Amino acid sequence: MQAVSRRLGHQYIKQSPSISSIYPLSDRYYGGERYQSTLTTKGVGHLVRKGTGGRSSVSGIVATVFGATGFLGRYLVQQLAKMGSQVLVPFRGSEDSHRHLKLMGDLGQIVPMKYDPRDENSIKAVMAKANVVINLIGREYETRNYSFEEVNHHMAEQLAMIAKEHGGIMRFIQVSCLGASLSSSSRYLKSKAAAEEAILRELPEATVMKPAVMIGTEDRILNTWAHFAKNYSFLPLIGDGSTKIQPVYVVDVASAIITALKDDGTSMGKVYELGGPDIFTVHELADLMYDVIREWPRYVKIPIPIAKAIAMPREILLKKVPFPLPSPAIFNLDLIEAFSTDTLVSGNGLKFEDLGIAPHKLKGYPVEFLIQYRKGGPQYGSTVSEKVTPQSWS
Repeated sequence: MQAVSRRLGHQYIKQSPSISSIYPLSDRYYGGERYQSTLTTKGVGHLVRKGTGGRSSVSGIVATVFGATGFLGRYLVQQLAKMGSQVLVPFRGSEDSHRHLKLMGDLGQIVPMKYDPRDENSIKAVMAKANVVINLIGREYETRNYSFEEVNHHMAEQLAMIAKEHGGIMRFIQVSCLGASLSSSSRYLKSKAAAEEAILRELPEATVMKPAVMIGTEDRILNTWAHFAKNYSFLPLIGDGSTKIQPVYVVDVASAIITALKDDGTSMGKVYELGGPDIFTVHELADLMYDVIREWPRYVKIPIPIAKAIAMPREILLKKVPFPLPSPAIFNLDLIEAFSTDTLVSGNGLKFEDLGIAPHKLKGYPVEFLIQYRKGGPQYGSTVSEKVTPQSWS
């Protein structure tokens, strides 16, 4: 029996196709020349799949997801792995930064790969065996080592150029943000718009996703507000809180990326604006947060010029002091600029509906994670909608 098994195993190895035959690389990939885009016009719909479609199946997709260790990344990796895709996870930080992702896929399907975003050869190495590239890299504030222009623009442009040279990349998806514009007063939004322009210039078949403010368990808006409100018993509102936004559930954004990835190529070369079904003012969104954590809302309205003055010292000292400064939370100068104007989906843009997705309303499950901030446990207190009086909290 053992001899038969060895013979069968030997035959299987001889007949198995090599990795290079499944995901062919350009013969001139490492030559340093520039090429025309090699993205297929069919997307990945024609890839050979095996199995029933679950995590132990083979979807045929090998995706390098840059920025996978971030907020949106964990939800995207989970959906990719759930359909039997292999996910290459480039990381530059701690070995623990990707640990939570490995549980999302079958054995060997989530492959962490250490890389240096400033080293072109390092980027080529993590992209070498991929047929899909998804870029989630983005930063809402600057640090001593990384500027908006480098993180949001130049890194994205470099990924597009390397993907063009690769020869085996079938899809390239760039995640930008709603409101990105070259004419914006926010350097963050300017750099995101410049990245979109650069990527579509290098790869006209690339797909661009522009999500609004994303809400979810690890988000950086409702968590920040709730944490501040619990610590200081009030929440500062920049301006009067009348700026309109269209927050979206992070799982819907991940689903939109997967839907575009699995189509027959109809989403290639298009830009999608991903906003939630409801429009909130900043004040209304803060009211929703207070309602879920069951605290009486207390606000301090701060005029925009004063808010900018509070945020300015960090920007001045950022490159002048020999040590890293704390990350800005509410008083982030660039986000103050971004939130000074309404950020809504345009009337003629492509939306969730064009991908066949009905986004979730925020009220309900998408904000249930905020119950962790209730000081007496999940069942503590009453909601503001039940007309709690301030005296009842004393």
